[in-house]
Formats: sequence, C-alpha cells, structure tokens
Amino acid sequence: MILSHVSVGVGDVAAAVKFYDAVLATLSITRSHYEENVTASYGEALEFWVGTPCEGRPTAGNGVHVAFEAPDRKAVDEFYREALELGGRCAGKPGLRPEYSDSYYAAFVFDLDGNKIEAVAT
Repeated sequence: MILSHVSVGVGDVAAAVKFYDAVLATLSITRSHYEENVTASYGEALEFWVGTPCEGRPTAGNGVHVAFEAPDRKAVDEFYREALELGGRCAGKPGLRPEYSDSYYAAFVFDLDGNKIEAVAT
C-alpha cells in the first residue's frame, strides 16, 4: 500500500461527522477517532480524515492532503529534503507527532501547485 491516509478540509466538523458516520456506515466503515470540532477519522489500514482546515481558511493548507507511507524515518527525512530541493514548501518539518501517536514520525510539504503531501513512518 502506498497511501497512509487522505484528509479533506470541512467547514463544520460536527455536520461532516454526522454525514460521514451515516454515509460510510453503508460501506461498513466506522469512525475510529474524533476530536470535537477539530477532526475525525474513519477506517483502519487506509484512513479517511475530515477536519478543520489548517490556517483557518476553507481551502488553504488542508483542503486535500495525501499521506504516503514511508518505510522508515530516514525515508521521511529524504522525502522532505528532496521536496524542498525541487521547489516544494515546508508545511511541517520531519519529526515525531505525539498528538497522533507516540511513534508517528512525519514531514509535510506543499508541492509546486500548493497541494499538501506527507510522508509518514509509524
């Protein structure tokens, strides 16, 4: 699998959770995480997330966010270095993200068109 998770920004997390709880239940997909008015996730292996957009703007920073699974932390570091070298912009330096889990190591970049991509090793 090459993807870890996909995130979409929403204007109203509570309304989105109500919608996705019902719609995804039809596919036997249940909510696995919820932070009130911030974010929610669905699924296990490949997760689908909804949440408030970063930078407080509906389409900025966290409109669409694609995370690629990395084999290890060194690969996350290389992903970040290469992206910046090729003209990408930093959206989060490589490092542990304890707010996600104790072993979540990731880096975030905006590509040349402003799409947010991430490499993550867990």
